[in-house]
Amino acid sequence: MANASIALIYGTDTNNTEQVGYKIAKQWENFGEQLDVFNIKDIDINQLEQYSMLILGIPTWDFGGIQADWEDVGDSLSELSLENTAIALYGLGDQFGYGDYFIDAVGWLYEKLQGTKASFIGEWPTQGYDFEASRACIHDKEHFVGLAIDEDQQFELTDQRIEQWVIQLYAERAVEAA
Repeated sequence: MANASIALIYGTDTNNTEQVGYKIAKQWENFGEQLDVFNIKDIDINQLEQYSMLILGIPTWDFGGIQADWEDVGDSLSELSLENTAIALYGLGDQFGYGDYFIDAVGWLYEKLQGTKASFIGEWPTQGYDFEASRACIHDKEHFVGLAIDEDQQFELTDQRIEQWVIQLYAERAVEAA
């Protein structure tokens, strides 16, 4: 099953979160490492405990809605034992159409995983985005808990943001391991 110590798990309805996930995995391969990539609906949630690093992707629907496959495992997430696991989150949303709920599902996922004893890496600056509110903003409101992708309004920035974020994750993971 797990041939890599890193798993990228996404939930998707339109395939956008999946496509971004595969772009992340391809960038990660530039560092000579492979990721196991899964759709959340195709994996037993307890398998997440087998990895030293998790990259989790989730889209936000309309007015802060959670993608259905992630919502189905939501209660189980907080019961996982992820001590010694680094988690990086990414999410998709529409900052102009739903600016009061931009990538809220990422914030939901972050909250669900708080009790797992995992460490979180991959905070991403809010600069360059135009939104009113986000559940994914952390204490300083200058960062999201993970990478924010807007394929509706800023699709031309997606590849650059992924490349920068993966470089950041790789460096942060090395610091975590030291």
